[in-house]
Amino acid sequence: QVQLVESGGGLVQAGGSLRLSCAASGSIFRIGCMGWYRQAPGKQRDLVATIAAVGNTNYADSVKGRFTIARDNAKRTVYLQMNSLEPEDTAVYYCNALIQPFGALDRDVWGQGTQVTVSS
Repeated sequence: QVQLVESGGGLVQAGGSLRLSCAASGSIFRIGCMGWYRQAPGKQRDLVATIAAVGNTNYADSVKGRFTIARDNAKRTVYLQMNSLEPEDTAVYYCNALIQPFGALDRDVWGQGTQVTVSS
């Protein structure tokens, strides 16, 4: 069973920082692109940032210059450092990864989500 487990969400004041982590576990042969998405109440799930296996990154315009995505391939973990948080960043944050289990094809895996709340 391949899964992603997120941690690090919480409540923070505007201008503050949080760091999210997401660790992959299970019988994993390879992990491709990893990323973070977020979904605010009543809205669709949107891309926040992605990072390829070789380190190329991509960010939503709304978080450029404030958020940084990184990964540790040895630990099978992806991180999202969020600085200068704004109330508009309030959402459930989901980790996503393209994972190939041993003896199986690639599959798109999602974490359970972690709540980030930014107070004004």
